[in-house]
Amino acid sequence: MPMRTRLLLLLLGAPLVVMLLLSFQSIRHDAQVRKAALETRLTTSAELVAPALAGALSRSDSAALHSLAQRLLNIDEVRSLRIHDTRGRTLLHLGQQHMGVESPRGTDAPLLGSNDHWHMSVPIPPGTRNNEPNRWLTLTADTTSLALGTYRQLAITSLIGLVIGLLLFLVAYLASRHLTRPLLEAQQTLLRLNAGDYQHRMSSRGAKEVKQLASSINALAEHLSHAHDDMQRHIEQTTQDLQESMETIEIKNIELDMAHRRALEANRIKTEFLANMSHEIRTPLNGIIGFCQLLGRSSLDTRQREWLQHVHKASDSLLSLINDILDFSKMEAGKLELEAVDLDMVALVDEVLGLQAPQAHQKRLHLLALVYDDVPVQLQGDPLRIKQVLTNLVHNAVKFTEQGEVIVRVMVEECQQGLVTLKVSVSDTGIGLDPEYRDRLFKAFSQASVSDTRQYGGTGLGLMICRQLVEQMGGEIGVESQPGKGTTFAFTLSLLARSFEERPPELSLPGTHIALYEPHAPTRHALLHLLKRWGVQVTSLGTPSIVDIEPPALLLAGLENDGLSNSSISNWQECLDNTDCPAILLVNASSLDIPDLHLPHGGEILTRPLSRQALATTLDNLLHSRSPQSQHDLPAPRHSSAKVLVVDDTASNRLLIKELLADLGLTTLLATSGEEALALAQSESADLVLMDIRLPGMDGVATTHSLRKLGGSWRSCPIIAVTAHALEEERHRLLQHGLHDVLIKPLDSQALTRLLSQHLNMPLTPSPSAHGADSLEGGKEQEGELPIVDMALGTTLAGGHESLAEETLDRLLDSLDDSDAALRQAWQDNDAEAFLDAIHALNGACRYCGVPQLALVAETLETRLRTRGLAKVEPLLIELFDAMARLRAWRTTNQPPSSTTKAQARSSSSLNDR
Repeated sequence: MPMRTRLLLLLLGAPLVVMLLLSFQSIRHDAQVRKAALETRLTTSAELVAPALAGALSRSDSAALHSLAQRLLNIDEVRSLRIHDTRGRTLLHLGQQHMGVESPRGTDAPLLGSNDHWHMSVPIPPGTRNNEPNRWLTLTADTTSLALGTYRQLAITSLIGLVIGLLLFLVAYLASRHLTRPLLEAQQTLLRLNAGDYQHRMSSRGAKEVKQLASSINALAEHLSHAHDDMQRHIEQTTQDLQESMETIEIKNIELDMAHRRALEANRIKTEFLANMSHEIRTPLNGIIGFCQLLGRSSLDTRQREWLQHVHKASDSLLSLINDILDFSKMEAGKLELEAVDLDMVALVDEVLGLQAPQAHQKRLHLLALVYDDVPVQLQGDPLRIKQVLTNLVHNAVKFTEQGEVIVRVMVEECQQGLVTLKVSVSDTGIGLDPEYRDRLFKAFSQASVSDTRQYGGTGLGLMICRQLVEQMGGEIGVESQPGKGTTFAFTLSLLARSFEERPPELSLPGTHIALYEPHAPTRHALLHLLKRWGVQVTSLGTPSIVDIEPPALLLAGLENDGLSNSSISNWQECLDNTDCPAILLVNASSLDIPDLHLPHGGEILTRPLSRQALATTLDNLLHSRSPQSQHDLPAPRHSSAKVLVVDDTASNRLLIKELLADLGLTTLLATSGEEALALAQSESADLVLMDIRLPGMDGVATTHSLRKLGGSWRSCPIIAVTAHALEEERHRLLQHGLHDVLIKPLDSQALTRLLSQHLNMPLTPSPSAHGADSLEGGKEQEGELPIVDMALGTTLAGGHESLAEETLDRLLDSLDDSDAALRQAWQDNDAEAFLDAIHALNGACRYCGVPQLALVAETLETRLRTRGLAKVEPLLIELFDAMARLRAWRTTNQPPSSTTKAQARSSSSLNDR
């Protein structure tokens, strides 16, 4: 409530309330006084007249009675008079008639009131007569005058109160205005100060309190005015400083932007420099490694071969160094991208161990892969990066282990919502690590100690790259080790899983009895578990002899690390001669160091590390009477019809690639530049192009576009980029420009063979080296060609039985005419099913004989038929008939005819008749 309103209520309301209370009390008191006065007057008058009335009644003096009664009626308020006895008889009645008034029964004179009238009864004294009844004088008075008097007094009091109220309101209004005016002025002054008008001041007239208030407000205004001026000066100074700072920041921003651009340019230059250095280093390194491989196939003495191995090892180390530096650069630049493709952990781990097998064989180390059965088959991730991490860890384990074993374990750690977490560990029995060196392992360019770098080599980038790759794939990596007791590296992988079902068994061999001899305990436990999972009844042997047990269906035996000595080989041969079942021997050596052991009842000698699929395939072949020779063991065909155009400006690279392609039986066209390649393409056609990217003048990409514009077969001809640029973005760029694939220098012969086989759609395998031709039967084959008949190969396929090899060869020779007739008939009838049956039968027969030429052509033709149809096999069919004719000619030259001479081979020109 406003102060002015409260002041008005105080000054006006309080006096009015007091006056009203006093007026009410006064009016009430006055009404009571007049009422009492009227009552007293009526009572007194009645009591004074009552004796006289009694005498008049006694005398029966009617005139006197009326005279006395009239005197009472003359009173203003009396309206009627009645004299009656106690029996109710009226003796005299004057004035107005009022009904309903009872005769008093007591001796007192009661006063009765009804509405605006009073009824008062006064007893009349008894007369002189005896037995006279009591008599009463009853007066009826009108009390309206009392009410009128009260109303009149109320009206007068109200009028006086209204006048007094108006006067009080005027006084209160003037007083409140006088008192609140300084407050309103102070309020207005404060509002103006708040609005920023610091020059306004409040007047100091009035009472002492008002002057004090005005003085305080004016002092506040003065203070605010000075504060405002100070703040304004401070703002101006701050604005000026801020403007100067903004100008400085703008200059810094420009400098930072220029520095950022310089940094981006420097990063681009660094990336280009790394790519260029990769090319420049890989180009001569390509020649070094390639020619080392070629020299390794030539006749060298022991000392020269040792020197060559050192050169090859140094080249591999340099290549590993380049790859680590490039991977490190990509990770630092944040350009490493992960793929999500299907992968199989069993095949992946087996491939990694297979790559590390040569180094492990040199140290006689056991490499073992243990992929648990609950690891799902259908996983998705980046197999290349997983393989890179695993390869690095296994390589380190082999490098730092001189004796013992390296075991890779893969197990499921967690499965949830389509995601499986695998724990992969690599354990070795090597030199171990000191605790103070563990934290340094995963840092760039660091190893456990300086002596390790000198003794074992390496850049110290491998584990750092592994850590970053594992973390980018959502996992963690750690190490546990004790000096002298080995080391265990373990990392986790989060991979997508289409299904969490357990891996199905590769084989089902229920009830099959196999004898197992394996001196290496972890490998023995792994083989026992695997064989039992396949349903095999396994007998574990303490010695390789099976004389004292029930003859098994097969002997699975592992040779000790010292089992390659002459005495050990003699003991093993004696044991195998006493064995009446096929045998699978596991040797911890490379394929070139496999011991010369004869398997009397057939079997296979497999090198470690042994992949699960290889063991399953070998067991399946041996136990189901199938050939133990897999299709990858057969020599590859000589595809003289396939032409490869090689475009490279370096003479050593051209020579190296030419030798590698010639070793694969491919015809080579050479060009030193893009212009020469275009000129050669005008007159020649090629089935594939190996294109160097960095060429003088027209580079590889421009040459590719120009070759495509020639039309014809060049539009779809596979063109493979040969470059030393190992960066992933460079690979994507080349693929976007229309090249089919990328081959990284230095060239790896296996990678080259695999890539050519893929794009030429034909199996390719390097031919035997020239110095190995001593094993050929028939010396008329040209250098580099496969032999027509290889009896050593046939003996190996026959399990070491030379007589069985000769028998199977005779059977094949006897069936050539029937096979020839069936093939020609199916070809003429255009019957693909019959043709497939005939070629499949011939291919199966060749797998048991040492006929490399015919076997390879038959295998290639069947593969071509299954993949591309009957219309695409005509060139190979002519080559097949030629190989069959050469085999017949070999029989005529090298064997006496055992029966009548077979019909000569029909001319292959009949194929064109249809």
